Amino acid sequence: MPSILQVALDTPLHRLFDYRLPDGLGRVPPGSLVEVPFGRTHRVGVALTLQTDSPIGADKLRDVVRVLDDRPALSPDILRLAQFCADYYHYPLGAILLATLPPRLRNATPFVADTPWLVLTDAGRATEPPARAKAQRALLDALRAAPQSRDALRAQKQSRHATALIETGWAMWARLPPEAGDAPNTAAAPPATTEQQAALDTLLPTLGQFGVHLIHGVTGSGKTELYLRLIDAVLATGRQALVLVPEIALTPQLEQHFRRRFPRRRFATLHSGLGEKDRAENWLAASDCDVLLGTRLSVFAPLPRLGLIVVDEEHDGSFKQQDGLRYSARDVAIARAKQSGVPVVLGSATPSLESYAQALAGRYQLTELKQRAISAARLPDIELIDLKHIPLDNGLTRPALQALSETLARGEQSLVFLNRRGYAPALYCPSCAWVSPCPRCSARLVLHRTSHRLKCHHCGFETRIPPECPSCGNPDLKPLGQGTQRLEETLTAFLPAARIRRIDRDTMRPRAWAELGEAVHGGAVDILVGTQMLAKGHDFPNMTLALILDTDGALYSPDFRATERLFAQLMQVAGRAGRADKPGRVLIQTAFPDHPLFRYLQRHDYAGYARELLAERKQLDLPPFTRQVLLRAEATTMDAALAFLQRAAQFAPDDASVSVFGATSAPMARVANLERAQLLIQSASRLALQKFVRDWRPQFDSIKPRVARWSLDVDPLVF
Repeated sequence: MPSILQVALDTPLHRLFDYRLPDGLGRVPPGSLVEVPFGRTHRVGVALTLQTDSPIGADKLRDVVRVLDDRPALSPDILRLAQFCADYYHYPLGAILLATLPPRLRNATPFVADTPWLVLTDAGRATEPPARAKAQRALLDALRAAPQSRDALRAQKQSRHATALIETGWAMWARLPPEAGDAPNTAAAPPATTEQQAALDTLLPTLGQFGVHLIHGVTGSGKTELYLRLIDAVLATGRQALVLVPEIALTPQLEQHFRRRFPRRRFATLHSGLGEKDRAENWLAASDCDVLLGTRLSVFAPLPRLGLIVVDEEHDGSFKQQDGLRYSARDVAIARAKQSGVPVVLGSATPSLESYAQALAGRYQLTELKQRAISAARLPDIELIDLKHIPLDNGLTRPALQALSETLARGEQSLVFLNRRGYAPALYCPSCAWVSPCPRCSARLVLHRTSHRLKCHHCGFETRIPPECPSCGNPDLKPLGQGTQRLEETLTAFLPAARIRRIDRDTMRPRAWAELGEAVHGGAVDILVGTQMLAKGHDFPNMTLALILDTDGALYSPDFRATERLFAQLMQVAGRAGRADKPGRVLIQTAFPDHPLFRYLQRHDYAGYARELLAERKQLDLPPFTRQVLLRAEATTMDAALAFLQRAAQFAPDDASVSVFGATSAPMARVANLERAQLLIQSASRLALQKFVRDWRPQFDSIKPRVARWSLDVDPLVF
């Protein structure tokens, strides 16, 4: 009787595919990567279950071509996690499984992993070879001092002896060796503060069992120190730690910090800034590492000895994928921790309202750090500059410029925050009011004067700056508004003696962060000008002033999460000032100084503002008191997108506990020449909403003609 292998493939279909398994291929464990014919091509898929029959008929099935044994199978815990995501996010299992792999491992091209280091095993550290085995003894002694590279062993003609040590179990090849030297596993830690010690007394006994722990600590309170101590305790038991961070920019900085603390431990990093080969190597290395640092996709990395998950800046929207599988890495991390029976620690100075509400309800354990870790450091004073009474000059007020000048004169550093890159948000014609439109989106083209281009930050379209107005021919075009490039130019003119560095996506690459940190800590920078890349995770002891510009738009945004995001952003930026023994000062230019948000901000009262927002959300039946799903549609015309959604609504199951709202155009109605519309589904019951979508989704395939592309977004953050 033939063996039938069910294979998950990266297709939009919610199904598995059956293939005959030839006898010569032997046993294929679940999770193995296999090459199979699909249509006129071959694809890589993930082997799942083996069965003896198929509804299609064994004689009509095609054969598995080969098993890709040059790469490890996906472990059972990753298969379970992917199945959870498929069920919860209503996304094809095959597409999820293949998306968890680095691009280099998704194709059938042979891949040879690099394992260049010979390291001792625990048995090798404890053994003493016979006296006559002088060569092996010498190699063991060398390995006790430092890992040995494959190239060095070849040059010293020791490869044969290395093989002998491996065969006896005394050594192994590794991708990520511990750091060389005689350093202990853990470097000396600074003394814990009273708050930190109280937190550790609560958290350390919970290691080894599932639980969600929310650390709400003010900026500079030492949340990272808590992570390090918890990780140290986990590593001491032979387990692994996964640390998720929201931004690629934070990864090198954190990696350096962790390496200094754990000089003999093995680290791996995973983020999209790595090249394809490095990404594949690091993904494979995750199995052997002690600590994995990475961005959201790292939540699916292979970690067979997982003992702890840390999600730093858990509130950050970057943890939510906005295309394809629209998952929240924070929520998937909690699901993985539960499946593995390990704790997950969520940390933030401004937790998401979803997490904070869970903590208030007792479902998460709340730990609070209300004081900065450095005893002399105090939370900065926050002052508001009322734009209704103080005029702007190139986006800056006189008090702001004076504060920058005084800080410079004291030899201290400043941060100027403007969350808008480019030179100006648009190019404007004062004659006919033409404002540079993107031809493909419902957005304006942003002026990038240094590259002499107009660029769309939504679809990537760009063009040269026109010599005259395309509408009326006026050659006197003006920049409208201010971006970080223009702000840098303005500050250079006002403060010519200042050494200014601009930090945004146009200037920074992941490897440049180490150089920036050295420049700032070394006193080679006076003023940092930047976007949200500067808002979190950075610790500059000599930075005493934070100036925040042009944030009022969020105060009257139709997005109900806008003020929550703004408060978190302002709190994070403010937290960069006064982190050491020098007092910090924060200036915010606003036309709405009486807004409640600023009152709570000036008191550094996250808890008070969170409770006020939660009361509003409860009254308005908004998350976290309700659950939401967005059905999104894209088409070449808005009528087609809306027609698809209206037709889909007609198939909606009859459930009084679920509300289906009318189809509307998306806030950004057009992107990359596609018109976008959406349909909101909402319920106070997660279970009811999940059942509703599970029964509803299969009906979409019957909507003909198919003129729109659709997707489901469970727990949406962006509307």
